[in-house]
Amino acid sequence: MNQSLSFIWRKKEAKTKNQRTRGWRRLEEGFLTFVVMFKNIFQSGLLSILYSLGSKPLQIWDKEVSDGHIKRPHDEDIQSDVLEIVGSNIQSTYITCPVDPNATLGIKLPFLVIIVKNLKKYFTFEIQVLDDKNVRRRFRASNFQAVTRVKPYICTMPLKMDEGWNQIQFNLADFTRRAYGTNYVETLRVQVHANCRLRRIYFSERMCSEEELPPEFKLYLPMQQQKA
Repeated sequence: MNQSLSFIWRKKEAKTKNQRTRGWRRLEEGFLTFVVMFKNIFQSGLLSILYSLGSKPLQIWDKEVSDGHIKRPHDEDIQSDVLEIVGSNIQSTYITCPVDPNATLGIKLPFLVIIVKNLKKYFTFEIQVLDDKNVRRRFRASNFQAVTRVKPYICTMPLKMDEGWNQIQFNLADFTRRAYGTNYVETLRVQVHANCRLRRIYFSERMCSEEELPPEFKLYLPMQQQKA
């Protein structure tokens, strides 16, 4: 179930939303106001940005839907409500965090974990980070791409998923260093496209074993499935 993304290397290779920014720190730069969501929050351990069982799982997320849907159905495999993102065009159906396009997350924790179900359809997600050269880089993982391609501002890579539920572990510091030879500073934005089901998305200061995780961060499978 645990999937760690890895590179396959080649040598060459304002829509403004409603006021959902309460408690965020605003930074003035010139005439623009930027919002850094987690700037003033002490960051250690685990930091969750999406939980499907929360009362408002998309409270800090924007969503776009075209020829598809974003719903919260009950998943029979894990006997739990989940967030489902489905669309005929993966580019036009997605969720993105933060809501405000001028805002950033400001999360410095270097590991991203996505608990996601493989729906056996095209699926992609993207993470935007800031490095120590003050350059914004994007990492995009897709289950339909065969090789890794590194360009100055975006790195695209293949994503291999098992059948059913997966725990994707993304080492942002390692990826930034290997792709660009720079150091990871913080995550600015996370965007998840169709087609998938999500249980939780969180950051951590280190890779945790299953035994170290709090119960609410684990993916419980029904007993009969665990014994199979």
